Amino acid sequence: MEGLANLNGLSKTLLSPVPALLSRRAARKRLTVNEHLGLTSDNLQEPHLSLQTSRRTALGLTSVALVGSLGSGLALAEDNGYWLTGPIPVPPIYNKIANEKTGTRSFVRNGIYIADIKVKGSMFRLRKYAFDLLALGDLIGKDVLNYVRKYLRLKGTVMYYDFDKVISAASASDKQPLTDLANRLFDDFEKLEDAAKKEDLPETQSCYQDTSIILQEVMDRMA
Repeated sequence: MEGLANLNGLSKTLLSPVPALLSRRAARKRLTVNEHLGLTSDNLQEPHLSLQTSRRTALGLTSVALVGSLGSGLALAEDNGYWLTGPIPVPPIYNKIANEKTGTRSFVRNGIYIADIKVKGSMFRLRKYAFDLLALGDLIGKDVLNYVRKYLRLKGTVMYYDFDKVISAASASDKQPLTDLANRLFDDFEKLEDAAKKEDLPETQSCYQDTSIILQEVMDRMA
């Protein structure tokens, strides 16, 4: 019994400094935080002022921390070429698939990123986008022609550059048939876009019927 009493006394003696040590550490942390937030004994006596000041200061410190931590990451990413730092470049066109009068196509839009998926990938994407546009007929209606036009422009822009890539890689005997197919398709795209822009529903439906026939040809040719 006397041995147990001695052990209890010894444990109390060894553990007694721990609460005091933890208390001093907590006080030191509070002091450090208050210094960073600009809190002193003066403004702590004014609850509303200290609350506003602490919030503003904390937000400022947070924004600085975020900018500082992200800044180096942004610089590294730009240096490694993870994304473009300027405008999206416009790919050149090497074949005669533009409108002869305008030198371009009315539905083609800049600022659309087009992934380079090589020739076979472009053929697959042409087939896929032709399939997507074949479903456009179900969407054509009086109040949705603006969305039809936007959808056509998005798909048509990618198909325009994909066709140019496929034609460039084709054999000499296939170049002209592919060029003719592309021009017939893009001529109809321009007519369809113009009809949708004028919100002429009957004309839009008629243009789409003609376009859908060529879209099916594209799917068969790219299969």
